[in-house]
Amino acid sequence: MKNSSKKLQILLLLPLIAVQMKCGSSKTTVSNSGKAASWITTVDETSKLQKQNDLVFNSKTNSNPTISVDASQKFQTIEGFGFSLTGGSAQAILKLDKTKKEALLQELFSRKNDAIGLSYLRISIGASDLNEKVFSYDDMPEGQTDLKLEHFNLGPDLKDVVPLLKEILAINPKIKIMGSPWSPPVWMKDNGSSKGGSLQPKYYQVYAEYFVKYIQAMKAQGIVVDAITPQNEPLHPRNNPSLLMFAEQQADFIGNHLGPAFAKANIKTKIVVYDHNCNKPEYPLTILKDAKANPFVAGSAFHLYEGDISALTTVHDAFPNKDLYFTEQYTGSGSSFADDLKWSVKNVVIGSMRNWSVNALSWGLANDEYYKPFTPGGCSTCKGALMIDQNHNIKREVGYYIIGHASKFVPEGSVRIGSNISGNLYNVAFKTPSGQIVLIVENDGTAAQTFNIKYNQKQISTTLNAGAVATYVW
Repeated sequence: MKNSSKKLQILLLLPLIAVQMKCGSSKTTVSNSGKAASWITTVDETSKLQKQNDLVFNSKTNSNPTISVDASQKFQTIEGFGFSLTGGSAQAILKLDKTKKEALLQELFSRKNDAIGLSYLRISIGASDLNEKVFSYDDMPEGQTDLKLEHFNLGPDLKDVVPLLKEILAINPKIKIMGSPWSPPVWMKDNGSSKGGSLQPKYYQVYAEYFVKYIQAMKAQGIVVDAITPQNEPLHPRNNPSLLMFAEQQADFIGNHLGPAFAKANIKTKIVVYDHNCNKPEYPLTILKDAKANPFVAGSAFHLYEGDISALTTVHDAFPNKDLYFTEQYTGSGSSFADDLKWSVKNVVIGSMRNWSVNALSWGLANDEYYKPFTPGGCSTCKGALMIDQNHNIKREVGYYIIGHASKFVPEGSVRIGSNISGNLYNVAFKTPSGQIVLIVENDGTAAQTFNIKYNQKQISTTLNAGAVATYVW
């Protein structure tokens, strides 16, 4: 009798258990909870990536502008969001005491609690202009060369960038890393200077081996470099360090030297071309049209100091099997939190994603209160995402929130999905590997806007202040 009673109880419970399992088995539909979580940053800084009250999906209709999210439309797979870990950034973070540094690294690179989950870093191959001094990995006395690269070593990076990367990798072993040189060793250049000049063709093969040695040396440190660009801003020879490299030269270097050198050494690191402004899509197109270079090229990288972000789609449409990357945009000391928030979220985050980029990176991760360090002739107005002053106080600058609105919610492996631009409500949507839907919206208008977010025949209504940015997750 007792057994019969137990059987009856189990039979009665089975439908309830089945319903609970069904409801909890997927995060892809609104029917899970019927709610969307949201985080907002406002231009007046009263709210910075701050969680709001949940919004409830319903079947009511109204006349508000509507952003419709369509998960059946799938675009590119996302590799990550982040910053450049310059030598100066590493120095700024490493001066913190152990407890404060570890807490900061967890906040930046983990996906726990209030962390922002940075998933992609760009580093310089040798010095960038945000190092305290200029160096390459094979500097020689004037008039001397090192054709066999016997003096190659990671130099100053072994004191800051490499040890900090090891700590970051302990938190996020899957973080993507891209390396970009600002200049080759000066003995390879036609002007013998770290600033400007061109790589001499007679050193193309030696420089290709320099890249091979770099990737192998980093791997020996436990650091896998996922991608490299042959040159940062190849059409900007006025920085220090810098190099002038035209598209035809880069095609020759990749097709006849760098690509074959990687293949011979069995290096899987991606070669990504250009790494400069959106005003010259013909630069990467020239390389991609080169029969020798093309097979070695994984994609093209862009900045947006000139041109329009739609240049990425121009390149994508011509070569849809090659990836697009957005690798640098600075926030400057002379602009406001409000202006930088609006412009960068609209263009760097939303714009790059809607134009096929697989990542979105801002410039330096950290510096001090004087925007230091930078090289003589380097950028003296570049504002890091973090300002770490002489007393080790940490200030989260606008760049932190620009990237945080994406990195915190859109992990590697997420896929961009369909969403429409409605009026001044610029936006981009993603489906994460766990099945969540993420929508990032920037109100580019001059007044607060009430609007709907529609998904799977249901919608929520919400209001976003002028210039504000919101991330919605359900």
